[in-house]
Amino acid sequence: MSGDYQLVQLSNGAKTLFSASYGEKMHPGLGPQAEAELLYVRQLNLCERLQKSTGEFVVWDVGLGGAANALTALRALREIPGELRLISFDNTAEPLEFAAANSGQLKYPAGYETQLAELLQTGRVAFLNGRLKVEWQFVLADFPGWLAAHVKSDTISENRLRLPAPDAIFYDAFSPAKNPAMWTLPVFRKLFAALEPAKPCALTTYSRSTLIRSTLLLAGFYVGAGHATGMKEETTIAANKSELIAEPLGMRWLERAMRSDSAEPLPEAACVRKPLSPDTARALENHRQFAGKPAI
Repeated sequence: MSGDYQLVQLSNGAKTLFSASYGEKMHPGLGPQAEAELLYVRQLNLCERLQKSTGEFVVWDVGLGGAANALTALRALREIPGELRLISFDNTAEPLEFAAANSGQLKYPAGYETQLAELLQTGRVAFLNGRLKVEWQFVLADFPGWLAAHVKSDTISENRLRLPAPDAIFYDAFSPAKNPAMWTLPVFRKLFAALEPAKPCALTTYSRSTLIRSTLLLAGFYVGAGHATGMKEETTIAANKSELIAEPLGMRWLERAMRSDSAEPLPEAACVRKPLSPDTARALENHRQFAGKPAI
């Protein structure tokens, strides 16, 4: 390991990972397990959706990091009979190696050390997690580059991935300011195009920024306000089916976006604050989430 990652203690006593190269903590609010439980497990209704699933339930874990989101989900779902396919993406295994080596202090990896070791060694692991049958795969790749290589078109019907399309997506990259390549409009358009039209899929992320919400909308998603998590009074949930959004963004949000000085989606990997362009503003107004609604 390069030494990029360090253990830091949060104000509530929980320990998490800090990346020196990005200058950011992972799960800086409530800590890894509590934040993952609120943001990903509860907000995506994973338990309820897995219980209702008649086949394999697929989760894309974008930004594996130290595996807090994945392991918290596994712990929450372990008594539900069914099949889970967990596909984790990251461009480095270093935070996972660090978390596995510091399992005792981080606490959330406890009980999954054997599975983490096999995942690191072979890139996949299959096991029985309580009553849940799990297949976990680690795609070690630059996610924007992987999408560009595997999702050839921005049209859903023209894409056939070798990986199964997701039912749920954890989107947990470092911030747009530090890692803009993960937050561009082309990335989210490719991600939306990787979904299966008939399969309901919801995505959550910690960001509530107008820029990110505009990006998700223009990529094709419905978008709503998400639950608070520690330092964040709101997060964001997006989906390809409106029924998965409990609190959809409305005309008040759209009005604020029109006035914002940082709402224009990133066309490339450079974080630049810009108000909405006239074309982007029109596209948002015509989005099916807002089209046909009365003026504010």
